[in-house]
Amino acid sequence: MSNAHAATPPNAMRSDALAGVRTRRILAVCIDLVLVSLLVAVLWIISIVLTFGLALFFLPPLYPFVAFFYNGLTVSGPRMATPGMRAMDLEMRMQDTGARVPFINAAVQAVLFYVSWFFPPILLVSLVDGEKRCLHDIIAGVVVVRRL
Repeated sequence: MSNAHAATPPNAMRSDALAGVRTRRILAVCIDLVLVSLLVAVLWIISIVLTFGLALFFLPPLYPFVAFFYNGLTVSGPRMATPGMRAMDLEMRMQDTGARVPFINAAVQAVLFYVSWFFPPILLVSLVDGEKRCLHDIIAGVVVVRRL
């Protein structure tokens, strides 16, 4: 057994795991925002038709609710990515172990992401973080990497 192998942590990333991640994440978010918007539109139409318009009183919180479960379920699923992330060849993993992200971490990361839109300078954290993680990634304990 060589010393070089012993010094390598078990969760070490490939050298190209972070290449182009920021740009790909921006494009993935655009795709996901369109998909979540389409899901919400379909749910609005169905709920309006089924309730004869009474659902209009309950529709405002529908977008955050759908986005919460969209991110939580897709990132914690077997593909470890939202459809937008998959299209951009990205996946999300736990930062410390590299394992699949549990639902709660994925959902918290998504909520914090949407909250960070109210404070855009927070998104600049990824420019100084060595793993190109945003503040919401750091708090949730996740890292977005190129698909293995």
